This record gives sequence, C-alpha cells and structure tokens, in this order.
Amino acid sequence: MKIQNVVVLGAGQMGRGIAQVSAMAGYRTQMVDVSDEILRAAQENIRKELEKGVSLGKLTEEQRDQTLANLILEKDPEKAARSADLVIEALPEDMKLKISTFARLDKVAPAHAIFASNTSSLSVTEMAAVTTRAPRILGMHFFNPVHKMKLLELVQALETTQEVIQIAEEVGRQMGKETVVVRESPGFITSRINAMIGNEAFYMLQEGVATAQDIDKAVKLGLNHPMGPLEMGDMVGLDTRLHVLEYLHETLGDKFRPCPLMIQYVKAGRLGRKVGRGVYDYPAQPKKP
Repeated sequence: MKIQNVVVLGAGQMGRGIAQVSAMAGYRTQMVDVSDEILRAAQENIRKELEKGVSLGKLTEEQRDQTLANLILEKDPEKAARSADLVIEALPEDMKLKISTFARLDKVAPAHAIFASNTSSLSVTEMAAVTTRAPRILGMHFFNPVHKMKLLELVQALETTQEVIQIAEEVGRQMGKETVVVRESPGFITSRINAMIGNEAFYMLQEGVATAQDIDKAVKLGLNHPMGPLEMGDMVGLDTRLHVLEYLHETLGDKFRPCPLMIQYVKAGRLGRKVGRGVYDYPAQPKKP
C-alpha cells in the first residue's frame, strides 16, 4: 500500500510540525482544526519555518513552494478523512477526546486507511478498540520541534499488523526520521524515561539540592543532554508533564508519583513557556512593527 493522502488532526505546536514534515515529504497533507484563525496561524508558522530553511540554504525555493502547495487547510475532519490513506491525530492528551475522534472518523474513512496517534503515553490499544480497524492502528510519536528532531517512535498496539508497522517505517523515512518500534507499554521508551528524570529534578528543586539553573546545567554538561529536565518540562508544558506522570503512576506504580512541587506549579498556572511562566519566567517578546 502506498501512502499519498495524509490527514493531520490538530494545528497546534505538534500538529503543525507533523503537517510540515508530511508536506515536505511530498504527501498531500490536510491539516485539520476547529477554526480558520488557528489554521491560518499554523500555516503562517510553517511558511516562516520554510523561509528560514531557504535562507539557511537547507531548502530550495522550489521545495518551499511545493511544500506549501501540498498543504491544505480543512475545518471538517470527516470530510478530510474520506480521502485519507493515513490519519495522524495530534490532539491534547485526553483519552476521551482521542477515542471519540477515532470512533467518529472510523465510520467515514476508507477501509484501507491507517489511523495513528501522536500520544506520548496513552494506550493505543484502547483507542483501537472503539474502531473496526484495530489491525490498522498504531502510535506515531513525534518529537518537538518536529522538523528538527530525528526520532519517531512507532508503537505497536495489541492488534497492529507488521505490514502497518512497515508502512509507517517508510512514511517516517520519507519524513526524514529514524524510527524505533515499541511494543505498547505505558510511556513507551522516551516518555517513561523523560518523566522519571523530570520528576526527580523537581524533587531535587523541592528539597533545595540545587537551583533550577544548576540542576539543568549539570544535566546538560555532565550527561550531555541538549536541554535540562526543568527547561524541558517548561517547553513541553508542566500540565502535560504532570498528566503523563499521573498516568504512569496509575499504571506502573509509586516510582512515578508526581512531585508535590510540580503539582503546586500546575495549580498556580505556572505551566511553562506557553503561558510565559513555569520553572523559569519567559518575558513576552515585543511585537515587530
């Protein structure tokens, strides 16, 4: 089976990144969200990233133009799904939302269409169970920023066929990704390890072991991580990080119990970069005239 038409559900940070690499790979890509304003903002973000690539000599003007031509904005998910070969959901980490979306689109998508979830920790098997196509459902966990990060985790749910995994591996290669295949388990590989490191960093911050800056500096310079765990939490969103930890705590036990300080930060609305304040403060950038 050859993938030609890709539908990306969600035009937030992850969705627009997935849509960008899909369109760059040559796929006809429908990016779906609820409003024209959200879609136009995502399209403009993609255009700016492509312009940056041209200015740095990483893309040609022809590649930029073809990518933008491959990108289609759509507000109606059912309409988009009717012509899909591959549907990738990049919705918030809410199981009820993901399940209801898959159940609804399963009724209108072609029988051959593959459904993929970009979830970082939730059960793809549970999502597949509400559809008639469980063998054609898998996880495709991309990393932020999507156009720069090379890894793509492919999550094999209980009934996912090897053929579907192979198709997803080829899609990943076309998007410029290196793939790893993970048998479904809470948190997969990366989210499980990242959650543990980020939670421990918060416990160290709570105990006064070191400042946030020094915890991050030590991990970057001593362990050769490109970003410190507290910086990473702010970038991902502390509410998202907490949600993942709560799920891992529920499924894997007490070693993933969320740090009380992280819970306090989330209750205080200190969610990270997206709101301008998390572990660190992020002053608003002045708008260009």
